[in-house]
Amino acid sequence: MAIDRRRETAGGGPGRLPPAAEENGALPPGDAAASAPLGGRAGPGGGGDIQPLPAPHAAGSPHPSLLLLDYDGSVLPFLGGLGGGYQKTLVLLTWIPALFIGFSQFSDSFLLDQPNFWCRGAGKGAESAGVTATGQWGGGELANGTSPPTTLFPTAAWATAGPLGNGSGADGGEAPPLPSPPDKGDNASNCDCHAWDYGIRTGLVQNVVSKWDLVCDNAWKVHVAKFSLLVGLIFGYLITGCIADWFGRRPVLLFSIIFILVFGLTVALSVNVTMFSTLRFFEGFCLAGVTLTLCALRIELCPPGKRFMITMVASFVTTAGQFLMPGLAALCRDWQVLQALIICPFLLMLLYWSIFPESLRWLMATHQFESAKKLILHFTQKNRMNPENDIKGVMPELEKELSRRPRKVCIVKVVGTRNLWKNIVVLCVNSLTGFGIHHCFARSMMGHEVKVPLLEDFYADYYAAAGIALASCLAMCLAVRFLGRRGGLLLFMILTALASLLQLGLLNLIGKYSQHPDSELQLKLAVGMSDNVKDKFSITFSIVGMFASHAVGSLSVFFCAEITPTVIRCGGLGLVLASAGFGMLTAPIIELHNQKGYFLHHVIFACCTLICIICLLLLPESRGQSLPESIADGEHYTRQPLLPPRRGEQPLLPTHAELKDYSGLHDAAAAGDGLPDGATANGGRPM
Repeated sequence: MAIDRRRETAGGGPGRLPPAAEENGALPPGDAAASAPLGGRAGPGGGGDIQPLPAPHAAGSPHPSLLLLDYDGSVLPFLGGLGGGYQKTLVLLTWIPALFIGFSQFSDSFLLDQPNFWCRGAGKGAESAGVTATGQWGGGELANGTSPPTTLFPTAAWATAGPLGNGSGADGGEAPPLPSPPDKGDNASNCDCHAWDYGIRTGLVQNVVSKWDLVCDNAWKVHVAKFSLLVGLIFGYLITGCIADWFGRRPVLLFSIIFILVFGLTVALSVNVTMFSTLRFFEGFCLAGVTLTLCALRIELCPPGKRFMITMVASFVTTAGQFLMPGLAALCRDWQVLQALIICPFLLMLLYWSIFPESLRWLMATHQFESAKKLILHFTQKNRMNPENDIKGVMPELEKELSRRPRKVCIVKVVGTRNLWKNIVVLCVNSLTGFGIHHCFARSMMGHEVKVPLLEDFYADYYAAAGIALASCLAMCLAVRFLGRRGGLLLFMILTALASLLQLGLLNLIGKYSQHPDSELQLKLAVGMSDNVKDKFSITFSIVGMFASHAVGSLSVFFCAEITPTVIRCGGLGLVLASAGFGMLTAPIIELHNQKGYFLHHVIFACCTLICIICLLLLPESRGQSLPESIADGEHYTRQPLLPPRRGEQPLLPTHAELKDYSGLHDAAAAGDGLPDGATANGGRPM
């Protein structure tokens, strides 16, 4: 009979077919033993994303014992998780430099701020040649060849979550209105001056612009100086990420600290703007190495339930550095003293050479078991633990694998994967979009389109952006707590898209009607919607956009750190952080071209937000999951439904393990001979 034939097939007879692979590269439960990630646990929203732990391999096999590779399930509990005092000390040591990183990230707002300037001896009111709050005089071009308002935040928060850092990448404060320029026939005549007086707004008596007279024909050099730090960060993230995956996190961290001291202090001794820009490139390169390795070490020290909390504390510390920068500038008064004061705290990090160990998780993932054994003994000694409390037998298994050769992996290996490269590319695009569109919102709120007096002051602009970044971090904590990583990222991306589309569409439509009241309806709109109301709507949408886009960029960096395997984690983080740097690089490029193409810039990023919303659904949920250690582990993260299933709800298609045989289905068997055992005609399970 048909049901007897199916019973024979289910029992493993010769007619049994191999189960098909599940969607997104996951293996069926019966075949996942050899390559499933270790220590997978079910997430709070439903079934776990990682397949269960199989039986360990025998000693001397081609693969090491799976007990050793199950870091979150075996090794970390043996060391006490974050309960050990030594682990807490190491986490604290990753938080302290976040303050110094915050100082460096926001230093361009003070060192390179475009001041008001006028010809020396003529008086500020009579010969003012500085830019106004609108950045325009008369015909819409910048007067005297001066650069547009500076960008406040050349770098971002990706650093700590790092992170992405936790800077917002917002646009800088605009110069307050100045008296109208004198009538000299044309704007170029205002630059016919051999000496300038400056009105610096950032609390400094002298900055880089006033030091070397980077105004009029030399104004473009200011943007080159801004490029240099950002380009240095981009190259630093890409290169130091690959080096950290090959040689370890600790050497990259320590050498980056040494060289940032060398280049950072030399910047303060620059004799011209060319030397300043060149040294700032190398300073940014080394700053990227410090930021990247601290972010990776912070993630790799923590158990699954503590990763996001530990990362967000570092983000808050970086934001504290953003709030303290105006006070440091007012205290130093000179840009050279400020630069030295920003870099000197990194001297304290030289002590890390003797305090901070290599990442134990990276040593285990790359099969460097001899070094891992020494570090485990060091942990147990520091925590005053008894090695005999090794219930799972980590140390005996480690002794068997000491002769194994290390297996290091480069980020280029991700090209041959099916799911991992897709996840990293999606997060790169999200990071690029989040930090890129942030400048558009900041410029709309603080730029020439808005004429609200409160936002025409440097400190009001600066602290408004810092407050938005702080509020965004607080909102991230709540969103991730209730919605998870993917749900929170999707929520903030939707908010970013809505704010962008409303600002581009609704406000431009209102402006069109108010300028051309060709009908009675348009005339009513023109009367009812004044410029002041339009500016307030623009500020509201800009605040929402800055708030949401900051969260998008920061969450993208943190998300990448969780789903990228340990063997290539720094390389993956480097790609996402470099993408964020490219997004932020668009701000000085637009400024260099006198804001030409700004509207198209905003439109392109608005379109990217819509693409990102669709692509985010392809990502897995990593909340509560063990970190993947190898590329194979990262490949078998499977995406779950965005909303968790209801209690008692059963899937439409049962798995092979759930198939059962029922003896009273002879009639149904004739009608559905091709159905699996225990399935009804509609594919569901009988109740």
